[in-house]
Amino acid sequence: MAVQRILLFSTIIFLALSNSSCNGSFNIEDHENDDFFMSADPKMNVEQEFGHDFQVYPSYLSTIAEDDNMNIEEVANRVAFIDVSRFGAKGDGVTDDTTAFEKAWKEACSSNTPVLFVVLHNMNYLLKQITFSGPCKSSISMQIFGSLEASDNISDYSKDRSHWILFNNVQNLVVGGGGVINGNGKIWWQNSCKINKSLPCKNAPTALTFYNCKNLKVKNLKIKDAQQIHVSFERCTNVEASNLMVTAPENSPNTDGIHVANTQNIQISDSTIGTGDDCISIASGSQKVQATDITCGPGHGISIGSLGSRNSEAHVSDVIVSRAKLSGTTNGLRIKTWQMYNIGVIIMWCIQGGSGNASNIIFQNVEMQGVKNPIIIDQNYCDQHDPCKQQSSAVQVKNIVYENIIGSSATNVAINFNCSKSFPCEGIVMQNINLVEEGGTATAVCSNVEFSNIIGTVSPHCPGESFQE
Repeated sequence: MAVQRILLFSTIIFLALSNSSCNGSFNIEDHENDDFFMSADPKMNVEQEFGHDFQVYPSYLSTIAEDDNMNIEEVANRVAFIDVSRFGAKGDGVTDDTTAFEKAWKEACSSNTPVLFVVLHNMNYLLKQITFSGPCKSSISMQIFGSLEASDNISDYSKDRSHWILFNNVQNLVVGGGGVINGNGKIWWQNSCKINKSLPCKNAPTALTFYNCKNLKVKNLKIKDAQQIHVSFERCTNVEASNLMVTAPENSPNTDGIHVANTQNIQISDSTIGTGDDCISIASGSQKVQATDITCGPGHGISIGSLGSRNSEAHVSDVIVSRAKLSGTTNGLRIKTWQMYNIGVIIMWCIQGGSGNASNIIFQNVEMQGVKNPIIIDQNYCDQHDPCKQQSSAVQVKNIVYENIIGSSATNVAINFNCSKSFPCEGIVMQNINLVEEGGTATAVCSNVEFSNIIGTVSPHCPGESFQE
């Protein structure tokens, strides 16, 4: 029965594509290894691929579910299959396919029925800066089976140096397929002021940005060599990001893996991230953020912040980081509530301070190997030769839990709480911490920190800590 269902679902796809005038450009044989097309349970995959609100199409799902009496024509009429090849995309890695993708998206976004947007297997589509804008009339599942490669001509980004691929104001969207998104960032790294100090500091594009999206799933993708940040979720709600592999050289500047800003209710899971900057960075305005089963390294670790730059108000709350493994990173679990302000290559002044809070944050079940700063809160960071002026305000850091954190530190300071004198860190809980220095004895450095509970064995620990077994 399973084999019959596979073949029947394949037939559905062929008929749907024929009805959509794809001119035979979509070949199911190219996807015999793709989970979506070859699953023995197509009903389950359709529900997963079309996201959160697909239950509004019960007749479609019930038709798919029929083992012996599938109404193929009904299914074909209820899903629009869009193949970018039909719109002139070549996928040869040389031809500019931007216009073809724009035309395909225009048709997808105007469809009154759910859309399966297909990027073919074994094809490499060259794209300039592109925006997929909503709102769209129905849900869309973009399945990237092949590769998307960014143009390496900097002049192609003259209208927007901040984005390469941007999804703007799209609801009920799935992006997946197991393919590759290649930012082709080498030319941008070479022209970064962090690499060449004689150059002015300029923006570089984020490879994949989701802005103002709701009910979003991003999964089963490899994102590599971003121009700057790899994946950014900004002003989004209800997000699932899973099974992502994000990679860039360790010396690539500002190449954060996953960046979250002003986003609520996001789950990041089962992902491997190794870049030249933070594996995950969580910025102001973010709430209800969960990151589970994350492998991080190389990079700068998992960071909350920077918060409160230029005396701004910042808020981050209800964050859980669980079951993470960090190896060889410059930081482990970091909260930083200051950001330098610079113009060009000269740091003009530092601004500590700001207002707001970072609160209700849990770091648990984390393993570290050779991490330089395994646990760090820094409210007094200053990256300039002359001391920064102390400010009378600060972002409050409170109600932070560190639980079951083990592993090795590449430096002798495994725990560093460098908190504000004006607004000390409050409500810090330490439970079952065991961090050792590689070849030495790890220590803890603690300033202006107030612990609410110390449970179990905590090593190293701050002077004056009391323990509750």
